[in-house]
Amino acid sequence: MPAMTEPKLIAGNANRPLAQAIARRMSMHRGMSVGLVDARVERFNDQEIFVEVYENVRGEDMYIIQPTSNPANDNLMELLIMTDALKRSSADRITAVIPYFGYARQDRRAKARTPISAKLVANLLTEAGIDRVLTLDLHAAQIQGFFDIPVDNLYASPVFALDIKHHFKGAMDDLMVVSPDVGGVARARELAKRIEAPLSIVDKRREKAGEVAGMTVIGDVKGKKCIIVDDMVDTAGTLCKAADLLMEHGATEVHAYISHGVLSGPAVERVTNSVMKSLVITDSIEPTEAVKACANIRIVPTAPMFAQAILNTWSGTSVSSLFETDTLVPIYEGLYSQG
Repeated sequence: MPAMTEPKLIAGNANRPLAQAIARRMSMHRGMSVGLVDARVERFNDQEIFVEVYENVRGEDMYIIQPTSNPANDNLMELLIMTDALKRSSADRITAVIPYFGYARQDRRAKARTPISAKLVANLLTEAGIDRVLTLDLHAAQIQGFFDIPVDNLYASPVFALDIKHHFKGAMDDLMVVSPDVGGVARARELAKRIEAPLSIVDKRREKAGEVAGMTVIGDVKGKKCIIVDDMVDTAGTLCKAADLLMEHGATEVHAYISHGVLSGPAVERVTNSVMKSLVITDSIEPTEAVKACANIRIVPTAPMFAQAILNTWSGTSVSSLFETDTLVPIYEGLYSQG
């Protein structure tokens, strides 16, 4: 049954440029102005978060756009409190649009007496009153099962495939997709299949979290333009070491396509000084000025995909259709020419 009310967007402070870009894209699709609901999300002097919604949202289909990136705790609390404000204002349905899902790396108990924080966050979101979650490239697919509400997990790989076909036109036969670890093979294989390229793996062994003891390349990368694929880049230490290793094994170029540019600490400096010719990330996390100024970091927009996913959710049509290239090409019209 077609929806009777228009979808309404509201944004926290985590990534307002992305929220505004989604609203602009939805305005194009709807042929009418779609803006962000007028609200204030502020902090008291003791850093308590306060939310006030200035528009009537009774009976509305609401979409909160709020990645839970750094500062993760502040952004998560903003999301929870905004949800409570909308719930108490009688919103009909609340969808949390979380382009980057924080705490996703804590998805299992790797050692004794440690938490499964991703499950705790799922419980918090559900108890706050969220009816549905829309996110991008969860660190672990099983996190969808932590929720007792519907979760739509979009993938960056179809958009990355379009970008690769555009930027490597004429050199597609020279490409090699590389997974930076064994755990990311499924993600890398998905992209390799889309661009019809072979797959290689960098096997890394860790002594402890954040420190890599040794790395080995599985597969022949000699004479290849290597594309490292992963879901997030944090301090970029492992990524840059993997790029060095691939060059040592005879790769002609190394590029990286990574969904979430966390890029904390020395990451930007490492990428700037690395052998990588380019690091391509999405805007799921608002890029810092240093990231935007870095010559070998390029940002692919996600607003077209999120805008269409929100409209599909609102109208009750398929979200999984956005995994197909034929569906994405019109959405990204003008950005990637197909000819």
